[in-house]
Amino acid sequence: MNHIQKVALTKDLTLFEPLFERISNDIIEKGFSICPYALPESLTTLLAKHIIDMPQTNFKRAGIGRSTDHVINNFIRTDEICWITGNSDAGSAWIEWTSELQHYLNRRLFLGLFSFESHFSHYAKGDFYKKHKDAFKGEGNRVLSVVVYLNQEWSPDDGGELVLYPDKKARSSLIDNRNISITPSFGTIVVFLSEEFPHEVLPAMRDRYAIAGWFRLNSSIANNIDPPR
Repeated sequence: MNHIQKVALTKDLTLFEPLFERISNDIIEKGFSICPYALPESLTTLLAKHIIDMPQTNFKRAGIGRSTDHVINNFIRTDEICWITGNSDAGSAWIEWTSELQHYLNRRLFLGLFSFESHFSHYAKGDFYKKHKDAFKGEGNRVLSVVVYLNQEWSPDDGGELVLYPDKKARSSLIDNRNISITPSFGTIVVFLSEEFPHEVLPAMRDRYAIAGWFRLNSSIANNIDPPR
């Protein structure tokens, strides 16, 4: 295992605790957290290299809905995704890091987070994802949405911003007309309550890479494990 992987997989939680505490406090106070360039650089670099090196055939057109309700809709989203597993060094390191975050949030916020699922996303030039919610009250078990960006040297002219639409107006230099716009810059972490924040991805002007994931509650019935993919 190389030096990058060893740093990314460190068991010393104290190295991540200030970041985890910041995310926790933001969720309590605002329902969302934006941490620019906050993912450990070694892990971000490992993930960015992996997503660039992956065969394009690993990516599939993203749809909306789950299971039998899953459909492709070019009017709503045009990105491609690849689900993350522990079968690669990068995927394993990412899953381990998010597991540490999950444990911390459960201890700090008593959320009862049970599982985590995530995928790589690729937005080619012109791709977008219209305004939507990741979960609806009483209809799903997604609790927290997590987004991490893997784009180096991203400029405002490159587009592709994530826009959150909070229900309540908050004071922040990032907020304009109640909308929160986040540039998809290298290592930036965004976490928000899945049921509370409609959001969209604006059209990208060049290839845009990210990870999108969700911490979930357990809504398994009998022996059917939730969530199915």
